Amino acid sequence: MAASARSPRDGLGIGLWLVVLLGIAGCEQPQRSPPPPPPPQGVAEGLVLTVRDFAALPGWGEDRLSEALPALRRSCKALTKPPPDKPVGPDGQAGTVADWRIPCQAVDRVPDGDDAGLRAALTAHFVAFQVTDGAEASGLFTGYYEAELKGSLTPAQGYDWPLYRRPDDLVSVDPKRSEDGKLAPYHSRAQIDAGALAGRDLELLWVDDPVDAFFLHVQGSGRVTLPDGSARRVGFAGSNGLPFYAIGRALIDEGKVERDKMSMQAIRDWLRANPDQAKEIMERNERYIFFRLIEGEGPVGAQGVALTAGRSLAVDPRHLPLGAPLWLDTTWPASDRPLRRLVVAQDTGSAIKGVLRGDLFWGFGEAALEQAGRMKQTGTYYLLLPKSVAERRRTTS
Repeated sequence: MAASARSPRDGLGIGLWLVVLLGIAGCEQPQRSPPPPPPPQGVAEGLVLTVRDFAALPGWGEDRLSEALPALRRSCKALTKPPPDKPVGPDGQAGTVADWRIPCQAVDRVPDGDDAGLRAALTAHFVAFQVTDGAEASGLFTGYYEAELKGSLTPAQGYDWPLYRRPDDLVSVDPKRSEDGKLAPYHSRAQIDAGALAGRDLELLWVDDPVDAFFLHVQGSGRVTLPDGSARRVGFAGSNGLPFYAIGRALIDEGKVERDKMSMQAIRDWLRANPDQAKEIMERNERYIFFRLIEGEGPVGAQGVALTAGRSLAVDPRHLPLGAPLWLDTTWPASDRPLRRLVVAQDTGSAIKGVLRGDLFWGFGEAALEQAGRMKQTGTYYLLLPKSVAERRRTTS
């Protein structure tokens, strides 16, 4: 996804999702549908929004909507904090802050656990729009999670792999480092593993497993459990700016893991079972992530709010407004069982590109990894906009 303006996942925007990890995003062939009419004026390029009745949303009456209340409240608080005339979304696609204040107040008044109350508030104050890109009605949906590690605040027996703070010579131009007054490419993963940053007091924590550390770099955020049972949450603070290498694709191409058995878990299992080869494989990915301690709730998404398991979605902010509710229509990981629920656009990532692309946050630990690691589903979503915004769209289209 660093500070509130950044996602908690890797320097590429945190979360190098499974498709990036494998390098196979281009293999997906979303179902085609007839092209919708041209987008109305003021809509982000490539985005087409078509009004739909809430009753027509697949599974609208079946979701436990109130589970999304924490996400909605956090996003509403962030959305309505700026001045009332501040535009919301790309090119003011979602109106202004003023448009969101009454709908957000209505959502905030809904009691915890009140599915019917939230359903009534949403239908009273929002309009649902199906999202397409003019040629496709469905796209790719993947998952990510908050990694779980074991570690120590100091170097100790069994805790041999450091997580580093952002170095002071990391220049965020490309990024590069200062070398004799000139900018030079920053140290690679192999160079850092060999000790390029040793002796500079940059160690934030020490962890017990190099494979877990590598996956933390891919996910960009996680919790480290200390020997006394307490935990520290860490998040993205910067990257070395070097290219990402898809080790999953390498494992397939080199016959180490069968393509039909590939998953995050399969990559992790192979690395642990082959320690003599794992170091070289992981160091092919030159990209290296630096971390910071996160206080309070987390992980924190690109909107600057804590994410909610199963209800926070990473989207492409060039097309969709961060903080907006979305109705997600896809399937559960590695199945055809419908997964239809209210989510909130709260995060971003460099692998999440395009109108119809989403990454669902599954939460913390192994159970979340089990879902996130297998998720590569076709689906679509519907954008919920305040009625005042929808009305202006009708008059200008």
